[in-house]
Amino acid sequence: MIKLAIPVLHVASSAAAEEFYGGKLGFRKHFSYRADDSKTDPCYMGFRRDEAFLHLSSFPGDGVAGCAVYLVVEDVDAIYREIMAKGLTIAQEPVDQTWGNRELYVEDADGNSIRFVQEKMEG
Repeated sequence: MIKLAIPVLHVASSAAAEEFYGGKLGFRKHFSYRADDSKTDPCYMGFRRDEAFLHLSSFPGDGVAGCAVYLVVEDVDAIYREIMAKGLTIAQEPVDQTWGNRELYVEDADGNSIRFVQEKMEG
């Protein structure tokens, strides 16, 4: 039985990633690992917000920059207001897709696309 999938996104700078995911998107850092504590990078970090987990790594070979992650949310517009208040640049403002979902996209400094998706309500 598969219980959980956690994407690993490659980032160039752990400090920039921590500011983006923690400071702008509201994720909480749960852990970080550095092979050499005297250096900022490379670093492997785990973040969580509500029931969503993301791992970020600046280690060579971990993950690939430019990926997309879909985060299913209850209210895309509430997320939009929250991150706009923090001054985040939006890649795609909330839009009603032809397939019924309402979606909002942001990108980190490495081109990873974080896509907040409010799924179509049945009925």
